[in-house]
Amino acid sequence: MADNFDLIILGSGPGGYVAAIRASQLGMKVAIVERERLGGICLNWGCIPTKALLRTSEVYHYMTHAADYGLKAENVGFDLGKIVDRSRKVAGQLNAGVKGLMKKNKVAVYEGVGALTGKGKLSVKQGDKTTELTAPHIMVATGARARDLPFAKADGKRIWTYRHAMVPEVMPTKLLVIGSGAIGVEFASFYHDMGAEVTIVEMLPRILPVEDEEVSAFMEKQITKQGIRILTGAGVEKIETGADGVKTSIKSKDGKVAVEDYSHVIVAIGIVPNTENIGLEALGVETERGQIKVDGFGRTNVEGIYAIGDVTGAPWLAHKASHEGIVCIEKIAGKDPRPFETWNIPGCTYARPQVASVGLTEAKAREAGHEVKVGKFPFIGNGKAIALGEAEGFVKTVFDAKTGELLGAHMIGAEVTELIQGYVIARQLETTEHELMETVFAHPTLSEMMHESILGAYGRALHF
Repeated sequence: MADNFDLIILGSGPGGYVAAIRASQLGMKVAIVERERLGGICLNWGCIPTKALLRTSEVYHYMTHAADYGLKAENVGFDLGKIVDRSRKVAGQLNAGVKGLMKKNKVAVYEGVGALTGKGKLSVKQGDKTTELTAPHIMVATGARARDLPFAKADGKRIWTYRHAMVPEVMPTKLLVIGSGAIGVEFASFYHDMGAEVTIVEMLPRILPVEDEEVSAFMEKQITKQGIRILTGAGVEKIETGADGVKTSIKSKDGKVAVEDYSHVIVAIGIVPNTENIGLEALGVETERGQIKVDGFGRTNVEGIYAIGDVTGAPWLAHKASHEGIVCIEKIAGKDPRPFETWNIPGCTYARPQVASVGLTEAKAREAGHEVKVGKFPFIGNGKAIALGEAEGFVKTVFDAKTGELLGAHMIGAEVTELIQGYVIARQLETTEHELMETVFAHPTLSEMMHESILGAYGRALHF
């Protein structure tokens, strides 16, 4: 006898569990299926525990530079086991929080491996037990996993994915990070601040390749100054693991191949959607390169089957998945949500320095045919930044010269991952330069740089 629901959600990451809550709020009887831990990769192995690690390395950096603030800190050190333990406890606390939210919202939780078995049908296997569920609406929110190098799969000992890099048993002495997206740069920043010698290899011409070119260039300059080695236009052709380390062959942009030894390697070259073996093929659900094809409301080509989050493609971000889930649920419930779009999703990198952006880069805006006005304001011109001892960075805004539309904003420096939301709200409200110029920003705050950047686009900057 099957358990019957209005909605079944396969996967409990930030897309799945948020969708479950919203569906419950709208009166649906909801089940959620999870094969590992509630909260998915983001909460347990991604967004949250990595930020706990990065907070540790930030504090450690300040401790080792205490003299810059007139302080003394002698014999500074760390306990790797306790660092990892703190990160896992943070993840555990939030996992428990999601369990509480499911109970509060009367969402039935099924632990096990789920798969679609027919129209409106899903089975959950846990050990020898199989439970059958039915619902007119089934949402796939199974997320993604780290992509392996085809010639050197992660072993958890010398070659790591992000999951291994979050629970190290030993601190790397000489670390190679392959890939310079947000994940690669964050781990490079963490391990460098904790004392490892770090090299980043990136096949493309610049690091953080999705960011504005000026941001990428500034980040490369800053972390190179810190001591991180960067090889762009380069690729790893071979990796051999041994008892004491890893031997790599790296082909540089000039075509030369160098053999280098490292203690560990982190592979951060992208992700693979978890769409295999969940019954999509039998139902005829359309996919492209493993990603499920959906419309602006999360609907697939098969009636009653929906998909959200990483399985539907870029940007692969938790907040994108959550918003997609809400839009999908409200459409199912007969509401009239705006179709989901990716034009106003912020991206954040929590390295040192931080990077945050939303909208079009200057280059993309010009490619799209816009005549642009660009404003840029440096941290060194901001009193709060100087007082914090964080005077490296800038805020850049891109406007349409004819309409005043805020096309994009790009920031690098201390706490910009918190500041970016101001620009996201401005774009959502379709604010122009006129309203932004007339907005009062508190003093002294880092946010004043946002105002100055806006003013600067129109030749009105006051402090630079």
